[in-house]
Amino acid sequence: MLQVETQISASLETVWDCFTNPLQVVHWNFASADWHCPKATSDLILGGEFHYIMAAKDGSFEFDFWGTFQQIKIEKSLEIVLGDGRKMSVKFESKGQETILQEFFEPELENSHELQQAGWQAILTNFKNYVETL
Repeated sequence: MLQVETQISASLETVWDCFTNPLQVVHWNFASADWHCPKATSDLILGGEFHYIMAAKDGSFEFDFWGTFQQIKIEKSLEIVLGDGRKMSVKFESKGQETILQEFFEPELENSHELQQAGWQAILTNFKNYVETL
């Protein structure tokens, strides 16, 4: 399992909403400025799916990053099986005026662990930056 983490200057409630609400996801779910997330849907129930379209802004490439919710503990954790069968989990922890967000994910086989970890961390940094501007 690979892990990425960030500490966000925002309440647990705000972090949870921004992470799980598709209307918020489109504002932060990309790793670099030349990508974006033009569409996001999420059915936050056991067995429900999320679908986040991740696309190059120049239109050259896009893909559906999706998964199925296996366990949901509101404002605490998510257990997910991604569309390609890999498992991931997300942990939320309140620390006073801040929230720690951790993601654990099984690596895919095409890219190096370092590249995958850097990409997921970049998305998490975008998330932190977005939430802290609200």
